[in-house]
Amino acid sequence: MKIYCLSLGCAKNKVDSECLAGELLRAGHELVPEVEQAEVGIVNTCGFIKPAVKESIDAILDLEQLKLDGKLKKIGVVGCLVNRYDKDLITELPNVDFWARSEDWPSVVRSLGGRPYDGRCRSPLPLENRFSRYLKISEGCDNCCTYCAIPSIRGGLRSLPMDVIVKEAQQLAEEGARELCVVGQDLTAYGMDACGRGQLAELLDALESSLPQNVWLRLLYLHPQRVTAKLLERVANARQVLPYLDIPVQHGDAEILEAMHRGMDGGELLSIFRTARSINPDFALRTTCMVGFPGEKKKNFDNLMKFISEARFDRMGAFSFYPEEGTQAAKMAGQVSPAAKSRRLEKLMALQEQISLERQQLFVGKTLAVLIDNVYKTDHYAEGRSFREAPEVDGLVEVRGIRSDLKAGDIIKVRMTEALPHDMVGEEVLK
Repeated sequence: MKIYCLSLGCAKNKVDSECLAGELLRAGHELVPEVEQAEVGIVNTCGFIKPAVKESIDAILDLEQLKLDGKLKKIGVVGCLVNRYDKDLITELPNVDFWARSEDWPSVVRSLGGRPYDGRCRSPLPLENRFSRYLKISEGCDNCCTYCAIPSIRGGLRSLPMDVIVKEAQQLAEEGARELCVVGQDLTAYGMDACGRGQLAELLDALESSLPQNVWLRLLYLHPQRVTAKLLERVANARQVLPYLDIPVQHGDAEILEAMHRGMDGGELLSIFRTARSINPDFALRTTCMVGFPGEKKKNFDNLMKFISEARFDRMGAFSFYPEEGTQAAKMAGQVSPAAKSRRLEKLMALQEQISLERQQLFVGKTLAVLIDNVYKTDHYAEGRSFREAPEVDGLVEVRGIRSDLKAGDIIKVRMTEALPHDMVGEEVLK
């Protein structure tokens, strides 16, 4: 059957969608890039926060309408939303033909009349960037932050065996990947469920020794509590691991961090980023922050603003607190009004935009290696990313003065000529 699969949510969900795609292909089905070409529509849902839930529900309703109009024979819903609300969804959406929790891809294959594959395989979805791929090393989380529903949705930490990860990384490289973004709910916890200690450094050693030297490794989602000076040194001096770390801090005020159960205060967090920049001033640092957590007063928010001013992240994502069902924070006193959240979020992002621009300007005149994502030959420019830009969440490098044979997937040298708040402009350094 011709199947359209819509993947919503985070990069970890994208890996799940690729695993589902691999199962479907092995069962003899065909994946199509547009829903108009499909006989079956599947949405891999996200249920992390309310906006993600709404996006998933809207996508399901769109597929449902296509089925009612006779344009799809079957529709299926899989992933986090099913983990979280399966009974309610099944009752309220009777036109959905099959359901599956996260990672239960064999049941999807059986629902479509096929035989599940006995093993683990992945295939990129149609139209995906095949040069930057995600490598998921674990599932679930044991951190139990008071605002987060992930443990109840995905369960506790489950690290994949190291040999399985290495084999999958080699497969992705053989398929043409030039960048592997290593993801998990918390990379620093990798291996703790199996042996009681983190094994991220050993995993990086195994990956670097088994992959071609021209494949980049990028680390996403590290809990700051286990980001040590030794790990920072390991990343900064790595052969293939990029000097880029995504370390979500969530806040910078000690009182709010304690209420979140983050295990660190603002001063301890600052020491991580100062250490990184003392090792390498160009170290690219990304974080995530939340405004409007219960009990957040003006003084707490002011402390967050001061923290961001001092940490000087290259990139930051921020969002307002949502009282997620089943979390401790949803029941806490001192819920902040939507208007206050909106004002604080706008103020925080304005500050970070200025910091981002100042960090960008430090690279004008420097020459960086850039992985090309898209080439626009008629307009004589290309788009790509250096070590400072993760796919999908950060900016781009616009490369001008390109050679005629440049193609997506090439890694070239680019001299940066202009800095914008999120993007850079540069020229290819031709030999």
